[in-house]
Parts: sequence; C-alpha cells; structure tokens
Amino acid sequence: MVKDERGAWALDWEKLQDTVELSVRFLDDVIEMSKYPTSEIDAMAKGNRKIGLGVMGFADLLVRLRLRYGSDESVALARRLMKFISEKAWEASRALARERGPFPNIRGSVFDKPGAAPVRNATVTTIAPTGTLSIIAACSSGIEPFFSLSYIRQVLNGVEIPEVNPLVAEVAKEEGFHNESLIEHVARGGDLRDRDEVPERIREIFVTAYELPPEAHIKMQAAFQEYTDNAVSKTINLPPDASVEDVRAAYLAAWSLGCKGVTVYRSGTRAEQVLTCKSPLYC
Repeated sequence: MVKDERGAWALDWEKLQDTVELSVRFLDDVIEMSKYPTSEIDAMAKGNRKIGLGVMGFADLLVRLRLRYGSDESVALARRLMKFISEKAWEASRALARERGPFPNIRGSVFDKPGAAPVRNATVTTIAPTGTLSIIAACSSGIEPFFSLSYIRQVLNGVEIPEVNPLVAEVAKEEGFHNESLIEHVARGGDLRDRDEVPERIREIFVTAYELPPEAHIKMQAAFQEYTDNAVSKTINLPPDASVEDVRAAYLAAWSLGCKGVTVYRSGTRAEQVLTCKSPLYC
C-alpha cells in the first residue's frame, strides 16, 4: 500500500481505498458461501453478517516511511490510517446494502435509526494477529512492532527456522550503507547500535518489541481501537525481569485508553516460545 513519490515511500491512499472496497465485498461473500457446523451458527452469522477487515505489515510501513514505532507521528498515522479504512469499509457496506439488502437483524440494532442509510454488515473491522498470514505474505504481523531483527521461529516437531528482517538490507541499500558484514552482524543477533555505518535516525526506526515501553504498545493499540468495531489483537511484550506492578500498570493503561482487551506476555514465562531472540539482551 505504498508508492514511490519523488524517491521516497508514501502511502497509496487510492490503492488502499480500492482494496478496502474489494475486501468488504469478498468478506461478505465468504459469509454467504461458508458451510457452518450448526443451523444456529448459520443463522447468527448470516443474521448479523459481521466481518472483520484488518491490517498487517504496519511495522514494515513505518520503516518505509522512516517513522519510529511508538512515536507521536506513528500513533497519529495509525489513527488516520484506521479511520480511513473504517470510513471506506462502511461506505462499501452501505453500497452492498443497496445492492443486496441490509443484514437481517438490523431492526432494533444501533443502525436502526430514522433516516440512516442501511448497512450490509453489523461490523466491518477487526485487527487480527495474522500470525500465519503474515508469514505467507512475508510481512510484519498485525499492528505489532518487530519482535526482533533476527530470531528463531519454532514450528512443528521442534523444527527451528532462523529469520532475519529483510528490511534491514532494503533500507541499507536505499540509504547507501549496505555491506555483507552488517547483514551478518544482524543475522547473528547483533544490534544496529553497534555499527558506526548505520545513521542514528535509521537505528531509531528499527526499534523492536522489547525496546518499547509498555505505554508505547498501548497507545498504538488504542489508536487503532478508536476506529475498529471489534477487538484489536496486540501483545504488550515485557522483559524477563518485569514486575507484577509493570503488568498491572499495562492493564490499567489499556483500560483507561479504551482498549477492549489486552495481552501481556513476559518473556521466559513459557518453557517454549514460538519466537525467540538470538540476542539475550531483551528476550
């Protein structure tokens, strides 16, 4: 959803709008074509026609726009981005209602107001984890920051897959400081702050989950939640030495900012983790 504008990446709002409109129609079709396990579930799904259009690759977007995850600029972009998606999704749902009719349970709902244009779906947006989807699409998951620039992914039967964030090489080439030694350094779990050739502004945009304070995670979640009908999937990553008070503060901050839910994970509290940093600095 980005395009090159005079040598720099920028959001392609026109492409995003077209994609949102197509996706709403697609997701509504999925409800119609799905086979449900019971007649009660079938009636509920088709009666409310709830869909959940969301996003993934947000951390990648921020790097391409040269914004640090958790900064005021990134939170403002998140709010603007999700507001745009929500508005265009509801426009698409109203268009579908004119074409196919509103969702059957609209009578007596919050949408049943005098003069209000009917909608095809009771909800249109959700921020899902997109764990497997983001692997297929080779992008960052949901609205999460990068877990690490290099990590080990645990898959079935204990197989370990080493991964390195491809944006490191991409940005290094764009900014003119790419070299094999740098990429090898990152692949071994090295920190960009240890490399003199990497400008400070570039080190800043490659911030990872454990480097961010809990409030940065929560502010980002709250920005997306403001324009999301259903819930937002977001993990507040805490280091191994996080205290009970740290967890309590994270939950209360999420509640105070209007998040529907929150997940807190303190690294090292499970015998096996899906993702494990190569560097022991944070996780």
